[in-house]
Amino acid sequence: MQERIKVALDAMGGDYAPEATVQGAVEAVKEKENIKVFLVGKQDAVEAELSKYSYNKEQIEVVPASEMIEMAEPPVMAIRKKKDSSIVVAMNLVKNHEADAFVSAGSTGAVLVGGQLLVGRLKGVERPPLAPLLPTEKGVTLLVDCGANVDARASHLVQFARMGSIYMEHIVGIPNPKVAIVNIGAEEEKGNALVKETFPLLKECTDINFIGSIEARDIPKGDADVIVCDAFVGNVILKLYEGLAGTLVSVIKKGMLSSLRSKIGAVLVKPALKETLKSFDAEEYGGAPMLGLKGLVVKSHGSSNHTEIKNSILQCAAFNEQRMNDRIAAAIQKEAPGSDGGRE
Repeated sequence: MQERIKVALDAMGGDYAPEATVQGAVEAVKEKENIKVFLVGKQDAVEAELSKYSYNKEQIEVVPASEMIEMAEPPVMAIRKKKDSSIVVAMNLVKNHEADAFVSAGSTGAVLVGGQLLVGRLKGVERPPLAPLLPTEKGVTLLVDCGANVDARASHLVQFARMGSIYMEHIVGIPNPKVAIVNIGAEEEKGNALVKETFPLLKECTDINFIGSIEARDIPKGDADVIVCDAFVGNVILKLYEGLAGTLVSVIKKGMLSSLRSKIGAVLVKPALKETLKSFDAEEYGGAPMLGLKGLVVKSHGSSNHTEIKNSILQCAAFNEQRMNDRIAAAIQKEAPGSDGGRE
């Protein structure tokens, strides 16, 4: 029998927990037999939700945690003081090698802090980035970083590029993924101090397919597979992406219902439009992995429904099956002192 991949799920994290988290876990284990989910949270609440479903009892286990970390709590203090919170208990399962991965739709700050303090970085990784997949005209692109390192250095961005390239090749299945750095123009001399310092370093990396700068307007076109930036820029891109997508859908719906003629047209185009918009739905892609840690940490949207939770769990299985940590560790080791850094 194939060894099961163990995922610790913060059952209390997110706007719709524990209903969405429990349902997502059940759907994940039904879809993939080699997954075991630890549902970490308030035992009575979690078990009450579980009782609604039929599933293989060997694939789901409830791990009690009496506390919750709220969104507004200071992350460092919460991680240190709330030892029996669902986030801390679940992350400790990963730290102690009782689980391979952790998923949460809870406090982003607490997940980022816990990832570094509890799970820990791989040797040689300077700063683990948060890397969500963004839908594009050609498929998806990986945005690295979107929230973990607001004040990044050039060496951090080079590592982001390497880790992102490995992720896109082995998890998404894009051979020799195109890597670009976010800039205000295509010319090499454009950009702020960080971009100008990072650009030549990325050009020297022979282990990635660096194509130069990318402007924000070209990201939705899918011109690059990996988008590299500091977390301040990345978070602005991510939030604008999400906000604009929601606004466009709302405006389109409003326009389609504005007259009898448009309503008739809406009935005709609804199936095709629904299928098209599905590819731009964040829930289809799971959560954002925090790359470069000793175990996988995945942050899902706070508004995650059961589908996004399920896909985040399945994402962990793919990460484990592709030995992503081993690949990232090997890539980072190449650039360690005494190595050629992947350069000729």
